[in-house]
Amino acid sequence: MDLTHELTSAIAKSFGLFYLIALSVGITVYAYWPSLGKRFEKAANSILDDEDGPCR
Repeated sequence: MDLTHELTSAIAKSFGLFYLIALSVGITVYAYWPSLGKRFEKAANSILDDEDGPCR
């Protein structure tokens, strides 16, 4: 098997495509996982918990 530039380029492009698809699916599943909803809600509201009142 002759390792040419065209072959290595095709392998890299295919691997990169499948890697990015798998990464996107993984991130989407993580973001919409039902048991993590409370953690994300807490993070979204955490900046509001530190406020004592208006700035002086």
